[in-house]
Amino acid sequence: MENHTLVVNEERFWAKVAKSEGCWQWTAAILNGYGRFGIWQDGKQRSGLAHRIAYELSGKSIPPGMFLDHTCHNKACVNPSHLRLATNKQNLENLTGATRASRSGVRGVSWSARAKLWRISVVHHGERYGGQYFKSIADAEAAVIALRNQLFTHNILDRA
Repeated sequence: MENHTLVVNEERFWAKVAKSEGCWQWTAAILNGYGRFGIWQDGKQRSGLAHRIAYELSGKSIPPGMFLDHTCHNKACVNPSHLRLATNKQNLENLTGATRASRSGVRGVSWSARAKLWRISVVHHGERYGGQYFKSIADAEAAVIALRNQLFTHNILDRA
């Protein structure tokens, strides 16, 4: 959609959206949690991300290299008011919860078998911060949230 001719059948697109007071849920094809929609781009049929299409149909543009961050944390939401422009780094700052590989269930907190304590860690601009150890997972979680709030700008849930 960046610097390309995009052709979207708007009536067909919006027919696949369940609008409500909050999120506008995409009701058609979903891949990895994100809505997909068939578009014509540069004379070829392609599959586009539904939230990006909705954002552009609302009259806003997405500059090259920019991402859309779901402020609602619902990947299938296409409500343009729930989307904001973000760099890749900013978009990754606004994640929810721990990764699938997490054993603690808390983002940025891991168990150190050697120290028999919870350890915190945050990556920012390619550098790892933290390294402190805590007896309780609750103390580690509070510390990692405070550290993310110090380093990050787009982590909505940590600031709630």
